[in-house]
Order: sequence, then C-alpha cells, then structure tokens
Amino acid sequence: MDLQIDIKEKIEEAVKKLQKDPALLAGFQDDPIKTLEKLLDVDLPEEQLKPVVAGVKAKLASSDIGGKLGDLKKFL
Repeated sequence: MDLQIDIKEKIEEAVKKLQKDPALLAGFQDDPIKTLEKLLDVDLPEEQLKPVVAGVKAKLASSDIGGKLGDLKKFL
C-alpha cells in the first residue's frame, strides 16, 4: 500500500514540475525514463519506473483535455 501512495506522490510531483517547465516536458516526451530519474532524483530499474511514466502521461493528457474543454466552454 505504501508503494502505491509513493507512486501517486511521485506522479503528482513530476506532473507539477513538467507543467511548469517546457524544456523538461520536451525531455520527458523524448526520453521519459531518463527525465523522470533526473526530475525525481531516483535511480530505479526501467520496469519500476514504467508505472510512474504511464501515470504521468495519463495525468498530463487529462489536464490537457481539461484545459481544452475549458477553452471550448468560453466559446459556448
């Protein structure tokens, strides 16, 4: 259970940092594993970072969709 909470915290931390820094976001898009290792200051096997990468991608996508829906509402 602690591992799940830790993963969620790391995902939230990474998303906040990536949304504030376009250069980091570009690095994440090019090489998500390396970028997360640097961003979160961890050195874990790729298999352990894959769930974090997936969570960050999902969170970024959902926040992007939320922003676009907000823009759409302005037009209606």
